[in-house]
This record gives sequence, structure tokens and C-alpha cells, in this order.
Amino acid sequence: MDILIIAVLIIAAVILFLVELFVIPGISLAGISALVCILYANYYAFTNLGMAGGFVTLGISTVACIGSLIWFMRSKMLDKLALKKDIDSKVDRSAEDSVKVGDRNQYYPPGTNRLCRD
Repeated sequence: MDILIIAVLIIAAVILFLVELFVIPGISLAGISALVCILYANYYAFTNLGMAGGFVTLGISTVACIGSLIWFMRSKMLDKLALKKDIDSKVDRSAEDSVKVGDRNQYYPPGTNRLCRD
């Protein structure tokens, strides 16, 4: 039962790790959850399986994270997620010619908040 709990935690950590890297980049709930799962799996292994089991779990979790990252980057799955459309639209720059240095906003004078109008 201990090995099953550790295996499920490592699999969840790897999945959340890949989601964090490729789907929701940045520090998000997926990344924090992946870190918690992998740390708890290793802690659980060290406390319930001993030193040897803990180091084996540490090695397996390291290889699983790095291996899944390499596998995912080499697979065609990353190509399916990638944006392939080029942006060919242009920004309308007609207002740049009419705005000069020192111009003032005629609708909202300085010091007034446009959100709190009377």
C-alpha cells in the first residue's frame, strides 16, 4: 500500500509539473501542487520505507520528472499545443500624428478621477 501511495503521488506530481510548464506557465496552483506531491512522496518514502526506499524513491522521482520533460518535448504533443498562426495585422497609428508633447486631456483634467465622476 505504501508503494501505491508513493507511485500515485509521483504520477500526480509529474502530470502537474508538465501542466505547469506547458499549459499554465508561471507559479500557479499546478506548480505548487506538483512540488507538494513530489516532496510528500519522498518524505513518505523516507519515513515508511527507510533510507534505502527513500533514496530509491528520490531517484525515481527525479528520473520521472526529467524523463517526462524530455519525452514531452520530443513528442508531437508539443506541436499540437503550439501556436502556428502568424499575426499579420497592423496597429492603427493615425493618432500618433495628432498627439503632441504638452497636450492636455480635454475630457478629464489633471487631478480628476474619471471613475468617480459626479
